Amino acid sequence: MSSPATLPVTNQQATQSQPPINTPAFRTFLSRLSSSLRASLSQRRPWLELIDRTSFARPDSLTDSISRIRKNLAYFKVNYAAIVSLVLAFSLLSHPFSLLVLLSLLGAWMFLYLFRSSDQPLVIFGRSFSDRETLLGLVVTTVVVVFMTSVGSLLTSALTVGVAVVCLHGAFRVPDDLFLDEQEPANAGLLSFIGNSAAATSAAAASVVAGRV
Repeated sequence: MSSPATLPVTNQQATQSQPPINTPAFRTFLSRLSSSLRASLSQRRPWLELIDRTSFARPDSLTDSISRIRKNLAYFKVNYAAIVSLVLAFSLLSHPFSLLVLLSLLGAWMFLYLFRSSDQPLVIFGRSFSDRETLLGLVVTTVVVVFMTSVGSLLTSALTVGVAVVCLHGAFRVPDDLFLDEQEPANAGLLSFIGNSAAATSAAAASVVAGRV
């Protein structure tokens, strides 16, 4: 009497697939981004102070307008950044296709390069791509999407409108009653705020990219 055939047993731990995203790096990035946003929003000025009708007056000259804009930018930099962001968000929401394209592009960067496990090669249609090839493909795709489609013109138009609204408000808002903190320089305007926020976000992303090299 023959013994029953034995079924092959597969080692589940060996066959368990690696997650498509590097979870610790992704959590670190989100943590640093959240900390940067909280630190930036803590500098926000009261919105009622921004729209105080008694503080608006026509500027006497172009020099006066520029002086007002510089002072208001330094004081309301977080509020102005929020206004520009809202204009940009409204423009994207009113053009769902452009929003979908940008979200797809962001997802491609996140899942195909930034937070993909370094020991898990990218395989498309049976072909394996190295990190350099993946990075080059994403850069080329980003350039094509931003500069050679309607997405780029939409972003440019939205940013132009947002900056115009900020400059118009800054020119007519009398900054005589505004006082900067002592530790805050007078020339720390919107551009420096955006630059610092972008630098913090870039540092978080750079730490992830450095782990892949």
